[in-house]
Amino acid sequence: MDTVDLLLHPVRLRVVHAFAGGRSLTTAELGERLPDVPKTTLYRHVGLLADAGLLEVTGEQRVHGAVERTYRLDRARTRISPQDAAAMTPDDHRHGFAAAMAALLADFNAYLDRPDADPTTDSVGYVQVPLWLSREELDTMIEQVRGALLATADNTPGPGRRLYLLSPILFPIDRP
Repeated sequence: MDTVDLLLHPVRLRVVHAFAGGRSLTTAELGERLPDVPKTTLYRHVGLLADAGLLEVTGEQRVHGAVERTYRLDRARTRISPQDAAAMTPDDHRHGFAAAMAALLADFNAYLDRPDADPTTDSVGYVQVPLWLSREELDTMIEQVRGALLATADNTPGPGRRLYLLSPILFPIDRP
């Protein structure tokens, strides 16, 4: 299974999100972060990601007679290359978008189901903004957004930090 096929699945996308910020997690800890995903499903997807090298084993310990592994995400392997994206068919993009939306909806519902969920305090937002842009303006905006994201993409967990999920979506809504 190639990286595109691995990442274009809602559960695997959520697993990748859970490891953000350089986190190392056991499958039990991952299950606590994704309580709505059945354990057998979670173990199967972790196995697929580990077999493909997207998750690396950083430790092992015996727990109740079984070996419990600790995993860390290999971030460099979790990106779909521009070449792979260019090779995707419209149906591949449709499938990828559906997987991303399913993962986004599941993560949002899991957040809202938590007893401490407070969308106002947590600065939750979802907005769509149609913009009229020339190709040059679009390229400039993409570069600015990319720069803003990259400035904090390597942050690790620390005091006062919470993990937020930002999902920018951009596509033309009219014909040229």
